[in-house]
This record gives sequence, structure tokens and C-alpha cells, in this order.
Amino acid sequence: QVQIAESGGGLVQPGGSLRLTCSTSGLIWDYYHVAWFRQVPGKEREAVGCVNKSDGSIFYSDSVKGRFTISRDNDGKTAYLQMDDLKPEDTGVYYCNAYRPGDATNSWGPGTQVTVSS
Repeated sequence: QVQIAESGGGLVQPGGSLRLTCSTSGLIWDYYHVAWFRQVPGKEREAVGCVNKSDGSIFYSDSVKGRFTISRDNDGKTAYLQMDDLKPEDTGVYYCNAYRPGDATNSWGPGTQVTVSS
């Protein structure tokens, strides 16, 4: 059974940094793309970025490009989201997603709250 858990969220001032961790178990890591999403109340969940399982290429949404960095540790079956120069509009619940294209399996963690406020 695939299990995903996010950690590292919290309260940070504008301009600050946080590093989120996505820990996984129960999956064959190499089969999955990994992505980060975020959601605020009243809005749809939006993709922040994702890293391709095959070639390691990374996509970022325009709203975070140049400030956020995604990485994956293939040995540890872990992914990270380094968030720098945080802005109040980055506030939300951040979710880690593991997607297996072979059978379109989607797995989500419970999310971690990020609040950017002075």
C-alpha cells in the first residue's frame, strides 16, 4: 500500500524559506512521477511543480518559478520542495502527489500547512 507523508510546513515571514519533505513507502519509486500541489480554501488545488521519473526534468508553475526548487532522492524514495522568498500568496496546504502513468495510479499525502505572514 502506497503511503505518502508531507512534513516541514509552518509559519514563516514574507521573504523567508521553508523546505517541505515528501516521504513515501510501499511503492516502486522509479515508476512514479512526483509532484507538489497546493490548495487554499475556496480554490482548486493547483500544481506547483513536478519532477519526471524518467529523465528528471522538472516543471514549475509560473507563480513559483525562480523561487521554488523541487528535487527527489531516489535512494530514499523522498522528494523535497525548497521554497525561498515566500510570499503571502504562497499560503496554503501543500500536498505531495505520486503518479504512476502505467495505470494512472494517483496517490496523495494528507498535506502540510504553509502560512506566510508577518
